[in-house]
Amino acid sequence: MKPIEIVKDLFFIERGYLNGNHFVYVGDAPVLIDTAYISHFAVTERLINQVGVDLSDARLIVTTHCHCDHIGGNKIIQERSGCDIFLHKAGKHFIDRRDSWSTWWDYYDQEAAFFEATKALEDGDVVATGPHEFEVIHTPGHASDGIVLYNRKEKVLISSDTLWEKDMAVMTVRVEGSSALEDMLGSLEKIASLDVDVVFPGHGRPFRDVEEALSKSRNRITHFLENPHEVGLDVLKKITVYTLMMRRAVDENTFFASLMESHWFKDTVDLYFDGKYQPKYDEIMEDFLRRGVVRRKEGRLFTIVMP
Repeated sequence: MKPIEIVKDLFFIERGYLNGNHFVYVGDAPVLIDTAYISHFAVTERLINQVGVDLSDARLIVTTHCHCDHIGGNKIIQERSGCDIFLHKAGKHFIDRRDSWSTWWDYYDQEAAFFEATKALEDGDVVATGPHEFEVIHTPGHASDGIVLYNRKEKVLISSDTLWEKDMAVMTVRVEGSSALEDMLGSLEKIASLDVDVVFPGHGRPFRDVEEALSKSRNRITHFLENPHEVGLDVLKKITVYTLMMRRAVDENTFFASLMESHWFKDTVDLYFDGKYQPKYDEIMEDFLRRGVVRRKEGRLFTIVMP
């Protein structure tokens, strides 16, 4: 998909489901919003170069939350350019304290790098990309430091992982806290109060049917609240695929054992499925293989989901 000009000189670049989407302001003082996953940095640089920005010229990175798929390029770009990095005050606290648990990096066994957070954003602050002003709206739930960015004049919402068109981001109650689902509902209501023409999400394509997307997410969270084990199943499925995307391919004979060494897999199965590790793994992999989400070749497993 070609970059889309959201407003004058501010471009949207779509990635996949391992890498968060990019937003690039190409004026005299370039601004980046989210920098994807660290191991795919070469692709990130190429895509941003294509809209006319050299990363050494970046003046500001706005980070919508501290998960690895949104901050992977922060440290490298900051070292090259000396740019500022703005993020919600909760995220700045995590980064300042070098807290690799609250950021999910350790919990989900993810690759990431700390950087210098130069400004803490709060609900209601305004961030400028050139002449375009975006209101900062704190939207906890998926991430306690999550924000969305709203341009009231153009009715544009950069929704990060708070609102997607057809799915919703994984809910990690073990890290975000027992109120995470209720927090997410509150964040969706904040978005529902806005006058939005088009949404540019953290993953996936732009969309205009905001009410339909909100309804799907509300219904999903309500279902999760009524059926807690479905939260666990969603985590197991999404993070298993995410792990395969990160590793590209894994040895089928050792993949289960490697998951058992992680925090998230055992913890999720303990919390929702009474410690039935092998049965849940077998159930999920059989479903993935049957549907073609995961494929095997010469003893290796890989996913067809776009990284």
